[in-house]
Amino acid sequence: MEYLDREEKTISLSTAKRWMKLMDYCWVRNHHGQYVDGHERDDVVDYRQNVFLRKWAAEEGKMCSWGTNLEEICSAEWPLCVWFHDESTFYANDRRKSRWVHKNTSATPYAKGEGASLMVADFISADHGWLQSPDGKESARVLFKAGKSRDGYFSNEEILAQCQKAMDIVQASWPNEDHMFMPKGIPRNRTNWDVEVTARNSVGKIIYGADGKPSKTKIRMANGTLQDGSAQPLYFPEGHACEGVFKGMAAILEECGYGDMSKVRAECKPNFTCKPGILNCCCRRMLYNEADFVNVKSTLELACDAHGIRILFLPKFHCELNFIEQCWGHAKRIYRQKPPSSSEGDLEKNLIDALDSVTVEQMRKYAWRSRRFMNAYQKGLTGKQAAWATKKYRGHRVLPNSVLTELEIAGI
Repeated sequence: MEYLDREEKTISLSTAKRWMKLMDYCWVRNHHGQYVDGHERDDVVDYRQNVFLRKWAAEEGKMCSWGTNLEEICSAEWPLCVWFHDESTFYANDRRKSRWVHKNTSATPYAKGEGASLMVADFISADHGWLQSPDGKESARVLFKAGKSRDGYFSNEEILAQCQKAMDIVQASWPNEDHMFMPKGIPRNRTNWDVEVTARNSVGKIIYGADGKPSKTKIRMANGTLQDGSAQPLYFPEGHACEGVFKGMAAILEECGYGDMSKVRAECKPNFTCKPGILNCCCRRMLYNEADFVNVKSTLELACDAHGIRILFLPKFHCELNFIEQCWGHAKRIYRQKPPSSSEGDLEKNLIDALDSVTVEQMRKYAWRSRRFMNAYQKGLTGKQAAWATKKYRGHRVLPNSVLTELEIAGI
């Protein structure tokens, strides 16, 4: 250290590299762990702990598990099959970045950019694999060429249509099982007052404006519900001077029995920032606390209810709970080993081959990992702690009760 303190002296780069190797360091790309953006945000943690995990625990006893050799074990008379949903994009020029080469190998030209893309949206279950009928003739998989000049974008309408087809397949193929869909992300709060959706033509294609952006159109909100159970129209009725116009938050609250709302502000500034614990500071906050606004179901939830299929949304920013993410990674590893090609036909063929290479046994291994994360969060662990514990006990189905003590010892 005294040698290094001298201003005129320093070690060479080669010496530094040798010392790094002696200290068990190696020069590699950064290893990617789970995402942390928003993972421990208050509203996300609240949904994960108080909604998602509680509903999962209530249903878990009806689900199948797997033995040491990944054979299916099911004690429920009417088992519950859980179907996870997600999308992923494959690129034509996505190839392995690291490989063994001979010392005399010279650099070869390669394609610039990612090339053509193809998005795949699918359902998966550790009980049955990718969602398709047993004979393979029907599948819920959707291949989509995303882009303004291609197939547009995978919107709520496409997701709903895919779910409708998925529901038809699972109920026809496995009628002796209950089913639960698990899409990613909490549904958006549906209590906004200016409901705008993307405009579409008669065949479902997006309508673009002169500026090249998708056109928007407004749709009317459904009626609310008053305390006596009667319907509360949110727009002025026929014959009124403002026929068809939205009544406004103040008028709606007055109809709900809040009295004169003329002196209550529309919303707290800036950006709807209300003081914690105050429920009547502004019209918007008061409406947000009304049961008929808070508990409005999304179109997807209503569709599942109509088919008798349960639905549970995964928490935001929690890709580790959706084991289909690992199946995407597995498939992309196989895809990158395929011969390079700029053809969209080859892209689709290679993508399908890569997805079909993921076996049900491998899916069950990935599903166990996701369940270990759920068990970690049920024990009160944070995302960082759960990642550490899940890696240490990767051969276990659940984490031991001593994990909190071990985390404290490890200083995590």
